[in-house]
Amino acid sequence: MILDSHVHFWDPRRLRYPWLDDVTRLNRPFTPADFPGGHEVIVVEGGRTPAGAGAEIAWLRTETALRPWIRGIVAHADLGNPTAVPRYAGDPFVVGVRHNVQDEAPGFLEGRDFRAGVRLLGEVGLPFDACVRAHQLPELAALAEACPRTTIVLDHLGKPSPGGPGYRGWRQDLRRLARNPAVRCKLSGLATETAPGTAPSVVVDTLREALDVFGPDRCLYGSDWPVMTLATGYDAWLDLVRTALDGYPAEPVLHGNAEKIYLG
Repeated sequence: MILDSHVHFWDPRRLRYPWLDDVTRLNRPFTPADFPGGHEVIVVEGGRTPAGAGAEIAWLRTETALRPWIRGIVAHADLGNPTAVPRYAGDPFVVGVRHNVQDEAPGFLEGRDFRAGVRLLGEVGLPFDACVRAHQLPELAALAEACPRTTIVLDHLGKPSPGGPGYRGWRQDLRRLARNPAVRCKLSGLATETAPGTAPSVVVDTLREALDVFGPDRCLYGSDWPVMTLATGYDAWLDLVRTALDGYPAEPVLHGNAEKIYLG
């Protein structure tokens, strides 16, 4: 069994997604009807305007009635707003929260109101998906230390460039982050962070780095579909993750850990 922990669905005919203006190849509907995986999925919010967060949940809740393989959504919430989290508490379809912080200014994760929102997630039993870039990993480690009751799920391994500049610093920062037992790591998103022409073995080594430092009981598979189609295919990415898992127990990574984190 596979539970893909990181899939996006969007439909620009329904909602406004500002970031798609700059990504022509993705600026069209990618809906559950288009999904090629054939697996159960956790949907992660798709970057629509903040005001559309409720409509995004409502649309995908309707889709789930027709497609029960959609197990839940990691919804958007403005974690600096104290009223944002309570409205999701008790909604079984909302299985986590993501406030995408990858483009925020230095020090954003240290903000008092933002940290209060992340702490509140722990109180209501919702994990926080952390979409950060590699240079933000030290801030994320400090956030995790300040919010010990909140499960933090690192999206896309922190977006390193496998084999590229900054790779050594990413390894060091990842190890510090992994020392916190409340942090998990998604094996996702590397395809679009990897320079064209990079050998697949370099990507496999990067995935294994995360498996080594977090352990297979704290890593979970994600495709990042359809963003990953900019660089690879769905089956090709899954095969690469399976190659990295050689010698590790695969079931927790491919299914069990996501089940525990989001649906347990």
